[in-house]
Amino acid sequence: MPGLEIRPTSDKLRETLFNVLCAGNKNALTGATFLDLFAGTGAVGIEALSRGAANVVFVESSAKAVALIRENLKSLGVEAGYSLLRSDVTTALRKLESAGTIANVVFLDPPYAGQTLYQGTLDALQVWSGVNTETVIIAEHDKRFDPGQTVGLLQRYRKLVQGDAALSFYRKTT
Repeated sequence: MPGLEIRPTSDKLRETLFNVLCAGNKNALTGATFLDLFAGTGAVGIEALSRGAANVVFVESSAKAVALIRENLKSLGVEAGYSLLRSDVTTALRKLESAGTIANVVFLDPPYAGQTLYQGTLDALQVWSGVNTETVIIAEHDKRFDPGQTVGLLQRYRKLVQGDAALSFYRKTT
């Protein structure tokens, strides 16, 4: 979409992400609640739906990107199992908290240039009631940027680098 500054997660990195999430259990996402923060095209959340997630929440602040996500869902015939919030992440997390949402997986992929968005989002997630010690939080980031080994109560337990991108996997500690 012209004029839309989206850097979609590459097919290869997305495949790696879901191979890790579903390692040893192809049904690992069945029934899961999956948050796709800074959703962009929605490709990661759509992949989660295709792998059995019961509910995907797409959070995106750009009106053009939200329209693109809607188009992508419609073109694939996806009519249920998701919600789409046109909102900044902080506001969306407050709404989801009010609704009692508990996330099994949270994926965040802010614009690489917005490195402060990583810290702010991870800070918000580590105190958000929708994240528990079983929740997997994954941050996609430029391989030259490190969002941190620990962020408050979040502890990184795995980091994968592929090309210029990296995935950092976190869990909340007690």
